[in-house]
Amino acid sequence: MRIEDFKNLHIAIVGGGYGGAASAIALKSIGAENVHVYEQAPAFGQVGAGIGLRPTTVELFRQWGIFDAIAAVSAPSDRLEIVTADGKMVLAQEEWPELHGFAQTNHTRIIHRGDFIEALFGALPPKMVHLGYQLNGITDHGNTSTLTFENGESVTADLVIGADGIRSLVRKQLFTDKAPVFAGEHAYRTVISLDDTFDLVTDDNPRFYIASNGTVAYNLPLRHRNQVSYDITARSEDDTWAPIITNDYLVALLEGFDQRILDIARTLDISKVTSRSVYDIDPVDLWHTDSVTLLGDSAHAMLHHQGQGANSAIQDAGALANALLEADSVPAALALFQANRKPLTDELQRLSRLGWTPESAEVAFPEQSAAK
Repeated sequence: MRIEDFKNLHIAIVGGGYGGAASAIALKSIGAENVHVYEQAPAFGQVGAGIGLRPTTVELFRQWGIFDAIAAVSAPSDRLEIVTADGKMVLAQEEWPELHGFAQTNHTRIIHRGDFIEALFGALPPKMVHLGYQLNGITDHGNTSTLTFENGESVTADLVIGADGIRSLVRKQLFTDKAPVFAGEHAYRTVISLDDTFDLVTDDNPRFYIASNGTVAYNLPLRHRNQVSYDITARSEDDTWAPIITNDYLVALLEGFDQRILDIARTLDISKVTSRSVYDIDPVDLWHTDSVTLLGDSAHAMLHHQGQGANSAIQDAGALANALLEADSVPAALALFQANRKPLTDELQRLSRLGWTPESAEVAFPEQSAAK
């Protein structure tokens, strides 16, 4: 499609997470002007913990002209280290894939989720962002689709991007009503001061501590904030969305771990710990119609073990913009987008379900081996 075509294309994005915001930025970067993001929350807040934005993702930020904004609220990392639960043996220590794969070195950026969302939306004109718009339904007319919202408003667009997450209503109404799949795990996350880590953090690189029973404790340094993201994943049969926990419960989970990890668990303000059951979705056979596409978690929600969820959503955004430039129509672009991205995300979903054990942690990035 010609760049001139984008100026008249009405694009509606459902969901104001990483995928939705990145899609708006990517489309804006190729000339789209009539792009609107509809987010159900009434406001953006500082929620969540830390994530790692990989070098290939960082390269997109450079292309979109937002690298400086991301760098200002993140810390650079050059490697990932995986160690035994007691911290006495290094199982794997590897540079991030593609660290030196571009004209400039692209470190993985360790960032707080709230800072990341603020930086993304700070790159968009306020008129593109609509808060308090909870999707009620979608009707596909072929070349256009209509969104209806709980507030009574409706929007008809030439292209609708369903970036509405793991419980996507767009996916449920147009593609598949299969429910998310419980992984048999819980994830506990919080952000604490570096001063409260008992000297656990010594550099800017994430470190995973892995036990033979599948429990993983990992930390992502947020040194620019003088903080660290402290995370635990452990097996559980309780599929309650937000399980109730105590400090004693966390300490018991971490028996045999590095004493500093236990000390942190014992002294945490438990009211500030996010407790969640872990879910993903089975691969979705079809992501698109002629005027609607899924993107990010709505298309391929994956477990967090490989740290690829946010990165995949942002890579989707770049791939969708490229497909629109390459194809001669919106339907052709959506087909090309799925053809380019689905094999990659199917494999990442599969790898993410494998989890971590000391035996499986011979390499830090199993997707690298799978691609060979």
